[in-house]
Amino acid sequence: MSIQDLSVIILTFNEDMHIERCIDSVKSIAKHIYVVDSYSSDRTVELAKGLGALVYQNKWTNHAIQVNWALDNLPITTKWIFRLDADEFVTDDLSKEISERISILHESVTGIYLTRKVFFMDRWIRHGSYYPISFLRIWKHRHGRCEERWMDEHIKLTDGDTVKFEYDFVDDNKRSLGWWTEKHNGYATREAIETLNLKYNLFVSNTVAPDFFGTQEQRKRWLKMVYINMPLFLRPILYFSYRYFLKLGFLDGKEGLVCHFLQGFWYRFLVDAKIYEIRRAGGNEPEGIRQALGDMYSIKI
Repeated sequence: MSIQDLSVIILTFNEDMHIERCIDSVKSIAKHIYVVDSYSSDRTVELAKGLGALVYQNKWTNHAIQVNWALDNLPITTKWIFRLDADEFVTDDLSKEISERISILHESVTGIYLTRKVFFMDRWIRHGSYYPISFLRIWKHRHGRCEERWMDEHIKLTDGDTVKFEYDFVDDNKRSLGWWTEKHNGYATREAIETLNLKYNLFVSNTVAPDFFGTQEQRKRWLKMVYINMPLFLRPILYFSYRYFLKLGFLDGKEGLVCHFLQGFWYRFLVDAKIYEIRRAGGNEPEGIRQALGDMYSIKI
């Protein structure tokens, strides 16, 4: 493997449990590794600097704003950008594939899709529509930005073609279920904001257009539009049933049951509960919804 014309961007907040694994997985292929930290209170910054990463800090608002801040403020000079989360890492096979293929891609290619392999409680979650799912994680500098969403954001290319690489990157968070549920409580608030925005036009955002026959992001967005038009509280029941039974999530064992139930039902039900709570407080007008978000979650839109 050899160093490529590639910069890696890693967003962090208190990730000393994962950051070394993440950085080590890309050191052999990346010219520069940038860590954009949200003022961690643990050893994240120290560890990242010790491994040669260039560390910058910016206050956290949401994922999209942080990614775009990185694109606007980091001194990126490479042809390609690769975005990784701190609890993710690149497999040896993918590292070799990037090393061998990225420099010989056709000039028209501006984006590369990679397949994610998710582990939950140390078990690979292979079913329930968890695998294979691909994401546009590598793109040419100045040819893509993160769409402006509070949740479920994707990189949106401004032009060019895409290719898909064969091998996987891994998402394997080692933290406890308590941490996971607390994190997803925050996600649920952001998901509720996105859902309410689609109904009340709370803010204007440059997002991927839903299209069942388009890119994977467009197809996913189309399916999400179908989901949010289903009845409140019924849709998480249907979604969990689809994932666990029709998409064979039960084959993932006890760990899979925990994963599919928490992510496919509990989290989605919590989103609906927050939407219901916000509507009760704010009524059915945009200004009332905005006021409720400010009063209840200190979020100004």
